[in-house]
Amino acid sequence: MNFLKTTMLLAALTALFMVMGFSLGGPRGAILALLVAAGMNLFTYWNADKIVLKMHKAVEVDASSHPEFYTMVQRLAQQAQLPMPKVYIVDQPQPNAFATGRDPENSAVAATTGLLNMLSYDEIEGVMAHELGHVKNRDTLIMTMVATIAGAVSMLANFGMFFRSNRGLAGILAVFIAPFAAMIVQMAISRTREYGADKAAADISGKPLALASALHKISGEAKRIPNPVAQRNPAAAQLYIVPAGVKQMFSTHPATEDRIAALQDMAHVGGSGGGSDGWSNNSDEIGDMSRIKGKSKARRSALDPTRGN
Repeated sequence: MNFLKTTMLLAALTALFMVMGFSLGGPRGAILALLVAAGMNLFTYWNADKIVLKMHKAVEVDASSHPEFYTMVQRLAQQAQLPMPKVYIVDQPQPNAFATGRDPENSAVAATTGLLNMLSYDEIEGVMAHELGHVKNRDTLIMTMVATIAGAVSMLANFGMFFRSNRGLAGILAVFIAPFAAMIVQMAISRTREYGADKAAADISGKPLALASALHKISGEAKRIPNPVAQRNPAAAQLYIVPAGVKQMFSTHPATEDRIAALQDMAHVGGSGGGSDGWSNNSDEIGDMSRIKGKSKARRSALDPTRGN
């Protein structure tokens, strides 16, 4: 159902781009817009991961440089029945993580030093399982394509405002309404994929409450600590597990409180099963969740990349 919904929304976004082209250049403009959209998505398909990782100055790590973190991702990938992705660390104080790549065979996951410093082992595991959920669901390609087309719609709208000499009512409406429509479609697709990745993380790690605890902590710190990459490139905010510096009304992610509530429901349903397929509901996770409602003493993560330096 999510796949069908995403396909329909992607088609709507492409059609919106063609409407913009038609409003600016008639039938030829619509065809040109379709060709441009295809070309941009083709470029994105092959180069998005390189662009994203370079933008964040991400450093690739392996079992020798960061054994605990790398081994964690390796084990989670095996549990998810995925090829081993490349693993990166971003030297940035804001706690966050993202995934990129055109398919599971060419994927990468990354976490910031801020996230590795702040969260517990189980919480980091939940976050990385979420990112692998995006890889498994092929969200990394879908969301990059969506961002590309939505950005192109806005670009055409700006072009139309200044260079279209014969604006009819339809053209004027297209120029002003299309970017908002593109933003709404982008948010609808992205929010659906986030819930799907949270569900996948619960399945992969078996610890939905650890992910819920991580989301709460990340959300609070993401508001307080600036993210230079997101400030320079606002579109990058949709990459993160918790978007940085974006008001909820314009966010591509569901409200963190709603995601936490959904994960808590998953834990109750999974835990009540009592079988080997039920999700973990152990005392450590319950303890982590209890700290969501109150202040807890900060502790050094087991995966702190600065440990031992």
